[in-house]
Amino acid sequence: MVTELAGFDLTKITYEGATRPMYRAGSGPGVVVIHEIPGITPPVAEFARTLVAAGFTVFMPSLFGTPGKTKTTGYTISTILRACVSKEFHCLALDKPSPITTWLTALARDAHEELGGPGVGVVGMCLTGGFGLAMMLDPAVVAPVLSQPSTPFAVSKQRKASLGLNSEDWARVEQKVADGCAVMGLRFTGDSNVPDERFATLRDRLGDNFIAIEIDSSAGNQHGISTKAHSVLTQDLVDEPGHPTQEALAKTVEFLQARLA
Repeated sequence: MVTELAGFDLTKITYEGATRPMYRAGSGPGVVVIHEIPGITPPVAEFARTLVAAGFTVFMPSLFGTPGKTKTTGYTISTILRACVSKEFHCLALDKPSPITTWLTALARDAHEELGGPGVGVVGMCLTGGFGLAMMLDPAVVAPVLSQPSTPFAVSKQRKASLGLNSEDWARVEQKVADGCAVMGLRFTGDSNVPDERFATLRDRLGDNFIAIEIDSSAGNQHGISTKAHSVLTQDLVDEPGHPTQEALAKTVEFLQARLA
């Protein structure tokens, strides 16, 4: 079932022999929005609309779930289980990007070819949060945003620190960053799905060109953020001036504008 989302044009696109629905809206530089578990929920669509209002062309493919469907516990669990057994997603691999990133990179490449400019941005979230690292191996991707990158699942010490790249890919990422491509990462500090070790890896490997936005979600924090908060730009975003999540959203938009202008 594919649902219409207000404000977006729905098309179907094919890469690598796989055809998927894609929602597109806006004008200006391109940003590929890769939705989180369980799918393109209303908060994910609202985030995409924020980017459209900020002057971007948003490309938002549907990779799993039902577009427009509200997040529930049952819906989330069933989607995670399907993703875990899918050949397109690597949820535990230490050094293998998910195969779906090849499909997404082809989309980014076409978006850049159509729109021109220095390149396109990528915003991944949750299960897809780290995909921007693999995608930035292509010259078209110049503004990767890693929002709560949750794979590989943090079930061991090694996996807590990993972002699913092999040594050769890391070397290419590090070189691109050294050449001036910045990477942004966002997470809540208490999020066990995105442990301290994962952002430590990004800092160690990418240095000052890794822009980390870490929001305090410890018990008793100043803003009353839940210790279980996870989705920085969508489900757990609080639309209030001065709130850390609202500031994180503003910084994300500013990052994309600066890199894609």
